[in-house]
Amino acid sequence: MNGNRSNSSAKPSLEPPKEMKEEEEDEAEIQECEKMLSEKLLLWLICLPACIPCGFCAFNQLFMTDVPEEYWCRVPELENFTAEERKMYSIPMVEHEGVESYSKCSRYAVDWKEILNYSDDLEGPQAPNSSWPTEPCLDGWEYNTTVVQSSIVIDFNLVCDYDIYPTLGLVALNTGGPVGVYLFGLLNDRLGRRISYFSCLATLLIGSFITAASTSFWMWAFSRVIVGLTIPAVYQIPFIIALELVGPNYRSFVTVMTCTFYTFGIMMLAGVTYLIRDWVQLTLYTSVPFLFYFLYLLVMPESPRWLLMKGKLEHALLILEKMANVNGKQLPDSFRKRLQQRVLAEKSRTTKRTEQTIGAFDLCKTPNMRLKTILITLNWFANETVYLGLSYYGPSLGENQYLSFFLSSLVEIPSYIICWIIMDRWGRRWPMCLLMILSGISCIVTVVLSEDAVTETLILYLLSKSMISASFLIIYPFAGELYPTQVRGVGIGTSSYIGGLGLIVIPFITYLGKENLRLPLVIMGCVSVLGGFTGLRLPETLHHRLPQTLEEGELFGQDWTFDECFRCIPSKKSPTSSYENLSHDPSDAALELNAAVPINAGTFATGSGSCSTERTPLELARIRRQSMKRLVRQASTMDTQKTKDGAMQLTYWF
Repeated sequence: MNGNRSNSSAKPSLEPPKEMKEEEEDEAEIQECEKMLSEKLLLWLICLPACIPCGFCAFNQLFMTDVPEEYWCRVPELENFTAEERKMYSIPMVEHEGVESYSKCSRYAVDWKEILNYSDDLEGPQAPNSSWPTEPCLDGWEYNTTVVQSSIVIDFNLVCDYDIYPTLGLVALNTGGPVGVYLFGLLNDRLGRRISYFSCLATLLIGSFITAASTSFWMWAFSRVIVGLTIPAVYQIPFIIALELVGPNYRSFVTVMTCTFYTFGIMMLAGVTYLIRDWVQLTLYTSVPFLFYFLYLLVMPESPRWLLMKGKLEHALLILEKMANVNGKQLPDSFRKRLQQRVLAEKSRTTKRTEQTIGAFDLCKTPNMRLKTILITLNWFANETVYLGLSYYGPSLGENQYLSFFLSSLVEIPSYIICWIIMDRWGRRWPMCLLMILSGISCIVTVVLSEDAVTETLILYLLSKSMISASFLIIYPFAGELYPTQVRGVGIGTSSYIGGLGLIVIPFITYLGKENLRLPLVIMGCVSVLGGFTGLRLPETLHHRLPQTLEEGELFGQDWTFDECFRCIPSKKSPTSSYENLSHDPSDAALELNAAVPINAGTFATGSGSCSTERTPLELARIRRQSMKRLVRQASTMDTQKTKDGAMQLTYWF
């Protein structure tokens, strides 16, 4: 590796010391063994499909709360008449936007027994008089079930004064997420990946079964909190297992494929909801099939990396030997010895050194770090809120809610591909900000369209959804690269938790669409544009040496000037890469059990920690195969969140 770099005398040389080179050689050999041991069948048939339940159970709720276009007050005394006669006799006419229609939330307050007795000698009931007094729907509602055949709105009468209740159900779902990530994160780190995943899956299924058995709204809402506990932990755990089963060469690929499998799951959900119109059956069809996932207990191994981190060397070697046998390989003796040496080194390091505790307030002690933290958090909030809001709002647009939901998921896939291409050429800041601004503009311009421009509105919505999906993917590596290694875990956790407040707010924003279909789009568009413009103040990270400590983080981007806002393609500082937080102490060459990966979709990190073997994307590219170079250089340097013992933690995403 070329470490000779002509610099001013004030800057330290970036040439790696001898100990560092030895660590790289060790790491390179282990990576080669990992590549040999990578279990493709395990990845494609178990780990990636295990991500599908998250999308199914997170978005099936949108179709449980379908509201019929036509409903009116129920009048028990008129049940012997036809539906049209009941409306004609008992429901007053109201005018809305110049069009007269039957009232949905009121009825005539008259004594129908007296009127019916009076009309016995006549051909039918007396024609209604507009001067009659009216009253609310005291006996419930009747619904036209021609299109919407079944929903909790129909079963629990969630219309008129109760029409905000389905929105509260979404809030209940999103409230459970942070709690579940913390609880399953503890299981994930203390008891292992397998136990954590199947506990999470069991909780998800229990919540879904309670949902199907619900006899009241509050019982249903409680069941959605239980389901919410597993969102997105049920996605993150197999994602972590997949990352830990493959070598670093393939982590970027696994990240993209995990996002793709998740999106395919949502696209499949669109087909299921189109075929199954009964909300109870829909709940069961989108949950019962995942009972078969428990068969994975027979074949899904514990993560060897987690076992090694916990010092369970023999158990880890048994799993690695089995993987090697399946792949027709043999586990090298040198690989065993190096694993043993690293496990001993990790134990020694843990007993000798106590990790410094750093909190969120440390991010705000210096002006530059404080500004970057605020801007990162603001952009996280904007991305998460708009992405989730557009995902929720998809079925409300277009002439067919099922097709609209399918298309809103489909447009995410090309956005991932385009995003990873432009990140390697234009960096992180400009693509993220440009995509956010264009996404917001696409939403805002819908306000100038006429009410009957349904197709045009849908097209602009899909463009906005595609761009915010790409932007949301960028915010993860970008934030991870901006935060110094020393505080990366707590930084990501702080920004994602605060940004996650959008998960609570966004259902109320989409609720505004009941009165004005384009108002939520305009609000989300303004949030996206605001986030995009403020993000231009952040420094670019591509081709830069990334900060390790808080002190370096304060200096990174301190020389920012307004001219940088107009520099869309970052200049390459040096043909060589830099070392980030590589220790000179061989004992710090702990097991590389923490991936530097970008994670798609909103996160709440539950811990901090640092990685002593972290490298920038350009460094990783030198030790990977030439055919993987382009993809690898686009990889993030963000740590997967860790506990103090280095184990990977869950993050909250949507």
